[in-house]
Amino acid sequence: MTAVAEPLTELFSLRGRTAVVTGASSGLGARFAVVLASAGATVFAAARRLEKLKELADTDPRIHPVVCDVSREEDRVRLITTALDETGRADVLVNNAGAPGAVRAEDESAGDFADVLAVNLVAPFHLARLLAETPAQVSVRTRSVVNVSSVLGLVSGAPLGGAAYAASKAGLIGLTRELAGQWGESGVRVNSLAPGWFHSEMTEELFADARSRRWVERGTMLGRGGEQGELDGALLFLASDASSYCTGQVLTVDGGWTAR
Repeated sequence: MTAVAEPLTELFSLRGRTAVVTGASSGLGARFAVVLASAGATVFAAARRLEKLKELADTDPRIHPVVCDVSREEDRVRLITTALDETGRADVLVNNAGAPGAVRAEDESAGDFADVLAVNLVAPFHLARLLAETPAQVSVRTRSVVNVSSVLGLVSGAPLGGAAYAASKAGLIGLTRELAGQWGESGVRVNSLAPGWFHSEMTEELFADARSRRWVERGTMLGRGGEQGELDGALLFLASDASSYCTGQVLTVDGGWTAR
């Protein structure tokens, strides 16, 4: 039997690394920041709501709040620059910030559609490019970009979902594959995490309504929505050296929603 070269726990360690998480003031993004910090990373948690970010930073000294509206180019540049100025590096980017848009296509103007894509697709592209342009660190096997897509980027969510949201999340998967292909030889891995229906601030009304909650329960093989913590392992896998030979992939965590 071939010996394991290093303790398996070290594969998931982010000690000494710098991570940037967008949309970190609540929900999945806040949880992602905590998970990466718990793995040893210095985390720059970005969102528009400073008070929420401060509350998050109070839970772990490795989390640093950065007020950022990802729809603004200057804010995106400032976010990555802040991480570089304070730590000298940028190793992990979690593109989590997202705008939901209208559920019904007829309620969504062309301008509304473009606004959703600006947050959900244009911003992740620009932030990923900014990270890819930073100097590589010799102590890190690869740098990692994790684009948070959705099962709605893979299948229709009708009667819920939304045209702009679904288009942006499907586009994010296409972007993931293309950037992975272009940047693989330079040591930048790009993967996508596609959650199913998770309890969060964005889905609060969905789970509060009995009919829509039962719809989620009927559509998943596990018969329930996702709970806090059930994306932790998937995120840490994609962010760390545990996935050092994984790029251009979509990791779907949806309780079996897309497997039917």
